[in-house]
Amino acid sequence: MREILKNSNGELFSIGIVMSEFNLHVGEALINACHQELLNLGVKDNHIVLVKVPGALESPLALKKMAQSKNFDALIAIGAVIRGETFHFEVVANHSAKSIMDIQLEFSMPIVNAILTTENDEQAMERAPVKGKEAAQVAIQMIHLLKSI
Repeated sequence: MREILKNSNGELFSIGIVMSEFNLHVGEALINACHQELLNLGVKDNHIVLVKVPGALESPLALKKMAQSKNFDALIAIGAVIRGETFHFEVVANHSAKSIMDIQLEFSMPIVNAILTTENDEQAMERAPVKGKEAAQVAIQMIHLLKSI
């Protein structure tokens, strides 16, 4: 049996990031961790493009446009949807996640969903540094995996 091994070298890759500005403090914590980890994995700073959108529901459109450009090896969606008192939380969380998955499959391109869905602000801020770092790692690993299959 031949196993495709994990590879974390991002030296040759271009990464696009779409960040939702809603719950900006969480988005900034996510982007800081993600950016630092991409650099740690060897991605050159000038090969990382950040696009900001108003909210999580606007992220899929920007991701699709970036995927269509064929300028990126992987994309990362960053943001936070924090539960409120209405059903809107479910609408935003479900539709943004489904749309991101649809674009990933349409373009056969890794798109990492790092849009946090949490009960409160404290949970979001606690998870942001870890999720941001993991998003960078997943993006690089998935690029290698798809190139190896």
